[in-house]
Amino acid sequence: MAGLLGDSEAFSGYSVDDVEAAKEFYGTVLGVEFEDLPGMGLSLKLKGANVFLYHKPEHVPATFTVLNFTVPDIDTAVDALVGAGVAMERYEDMPMAQDDKGIAHTSDPAQGPAGIAWFKDPAGNILSLIQQ
Repeated sequence: MAGLLGDSEAFSGYSVDDVEAAKEFYGTVLGVEFEDLPGMGLSLKLKGANVFLYHKPEHVPATFTVLNFTVPDIDTAVDALVGAGVAMERYEDMPMAQDDKGIAHTSDPAQGPAGIAWFKDPAGNILSLIQQ
């Protein structure tokens, strides 16, 4: 069965409860290009991937990170998001502590990336910024 889907184009997707709010957040706040798919949702046009967001009336936000954005300078990216009104998430049960901005730093690659911070979209889905 090797190779059955190996050459297939793939994309990820997750639900939102309000497509119009998602358009505003992803397009205006985050600056992500998207294709509006009337009656279906929207397709985020990201470097290297497309992500399909679809309306689900009984949407329940994921309890894990659904989308990661790599950034060259995590402090600058967090400052920009906070300046746009986005709240950074705080997690008490992590092996690495978060700083005042909500960024978790580590020098141990076994614990994760050098810098990571989490935030939510309007539907409550968890997204992250990761220091390149």
